Amino acid sequence: MNLGKKQVVLERIYQTYDHFTKGLDVACKKYCANCCTRNVTMTTLEGYMVAKFLKSRGKTDLYANIKKAFDKKRFLPEITINTMADLYLQGTDTHVDESHARWGECPLLISGECSIYQVRPFGCRCFVSKIKCKEDGCAEVSPFVFTVNSLFLQYIEHVDQDGCFGNLTDILLFMQNEENRKLFENGIITCKNAWMIPNKPAKVLVIPPEHKSRIEPILKVLQNSAV
Repeated sequence: MNLGKKQVVLERIYQTYDHFTKGLDVACKKYCANCCTRNVTMTTLEGYMVAKFLKSRGKTDLYANIKKAFDKKRFLPEITINTMADLYLQGTDTHVDESHARWGECPLLISGECSIYQVRPFGCRCFVSKIKCKEDGCAEVSPFVFTVNSLFLQYIEHVDQDGCFGNLTDILLFMQNEENRKLFENGIITCKNAWMIPNKPAKVLVIPPEHKSRIEPILKVLQNSAV
């Protein structure tokens, strides 16, 4: 799949998720930014689209904010969700490092508002809570929504299976470099950055038995999105 097709598919995936969340009772709204921390993760495909957005909108000055966050503590993933699914299938336990909101807000958050909202990665989109996080200290997400979120994350990684995965800060600083973007456009990318790890194709979808029938319509839409 070439890059142009990948971008189209990713946009369809985003649209499918937006349609899904419209049917949810969520407390999230503009300027509700408690979940907007520097722990957000993303794929290189998502990072490429954000980099294009920053350049086309004349917002490349925001890279200065991202660079300032580079030396600060943030979540650095050691495993992707598709790798985790493979290990689960093999019966191998997986460990995910903890992350804390107190490590600080997202470097792209300006006065409580997302500066890349239109192209924000799925790691941001999937933060949907039934209660106000600020009042209760944490989000409340139903088990089914958690399953749906995991499914979408698996699909997005699958689409960008030749790319990399990492923290928003690291992926965007990588994509700031024009040479890196050109290599990515030509399908040539190595996860040489010490803070980025290789994506994997989705060999198995982790869907609990109790959610299979309910998630089937969403799964079909995702499968068709790649056609």
